[in-house]
Amino acid sequence: MPESPSAVLVDLGRRARVAGRKVARSSSAVRDDTLRFAADLLEERTEAVLAANATDVDRATGAGADPTSLDRLRLDAGRVSAMASGLRDVAALPDPVGEVVDGWVRPNGLRVQRVRIPLGVIGIIYENRPNVTSDAAGLCLKSGNAVLLRGSSSAITTNTVVATALRDGLAKAGLPVDAVALVEDTSRAGAVGFMQLTGSIDCLIPRGGASLVASVQEHATVPYVLDGIGNCHVYVDAAADLAMAEAIVVNAKTQRPGVCNAAESLVVHRDVAAEFLPRVAAALEGVTLLGDGAARAVLPGIGAATEEDFAAEFLGTTLSVAVVDDLDGAIDHIARYGSGHSEAIVTGDIGAAGRFTTEVDAAAVVVNASTRFVDGGELGLGAEIGISTQKLHARGPMGLRELTSVRFVVTGTGQVRT
Repeated sequence: MPESPSAVLVDLGRRARVAGRKVARSSSAVRDDTLRFAADLLEERTEAVLAANATDVDRATGAGADPTSLDRLRLDAGRVSAMASGLRDVAALPDPVGEVVDGWVRPNGLRVQRVRIPLGVIGIIYENRPNVTSDAAGLCLKSGNAVLLRGSSSAITTNTVVATALRDGLAKAGLPVDAVALVEDTSRAGAVGFMQLTGSIDCLIPRGGASLVASVQEHATVPYVLDGIGNCHVYVDAAADLAMAEAIVVNAKTQRPGVCNAAESLVVHRDVAAEFLPRVAAALEGVTLLGDGAARAVLPGIGAATEEDFAAEFLGTTLSVAVVDDLDGAIDHIARYGSGHSEAIVTGDIGAAGRFTTEVDAAAVVVNASTRFVDGGELGLGAEIGISTQKLHARGPMGLRELTSVRFVVTGTGQVRT
């Protein structure tokens, strides 16, 4: 039998929906003030945020959390300042609500427009990362939505302090505080109940690993957009500038290994493998390489990659390596093992770049740059709410426009249908 949401969750969802209606009809200036007030409060409360975070980190360390999880959980003064800056950056972005997407006039004189409107109540379920609390709330409020936040037990102390600053920002701007609500129940049953808040949540967005995504797919009864896993590839083509390729691969893999847009797989054209693989292996200090037979023939000291390795999102310092005969082989390898997140090619051949961007099926394709740029902030969207690997409603980094829907506005002068 499916687990029903608790009475507490149902009440939280009801209050968020009521608050969301008021946020949806508020002015852009008021919503922007909310984010600026919340940013100021976060910075003023930095010590409280860090004290709460230290409690969470100590508890997670004692429970044996791995280094990647601890990195996602841990805050410092710089990260808190970045959270506040993210809120201010979002406040400065153009408001999508009310934007006329397109319009036309019918032969009978009816004027038809499609206009952006808020989705309503956004549910965010996420793991470890307390910065998601402010990023998600900021984007939801800016786009006229209310937000229900359900973080993990590992970050509950930090999330509570951050959410309080956001709620206080709402109050200071004159908006209902329940437009940002944090679910305190971090149990599995509570998570499943959250995914089943039909009538309260209009769109559910998970931010986490494969197990969370699988749980949403199994249990959710509300509409959802998957922030999918990132098995991202960098393909080094025969026409690549190898110095450029080396810098891109090192950055894509090591700049922050534990995030979804980090490279997990390196694919190299056979014509440049003998020259490129030794130099990139030397540059990837501290990275464990697992290769296919052709890669191991060039780098005999690396481990053998299995099918599971080529399909893995390592979120750490491991990289799979494959050597292919040509561009077709690279595209086929990515189609077989990729997760549809972000894929990059390094090449000086315009034709190869064109084929790659046309034929690779991913939310983002990158030419001659690191996959780490597939991020809402880096692409000018402000703090993103996730990176969708789905194909309906939203795909790629989800910014403000992806948190809106459209409605048809039809204006006549008395027309009736015959």
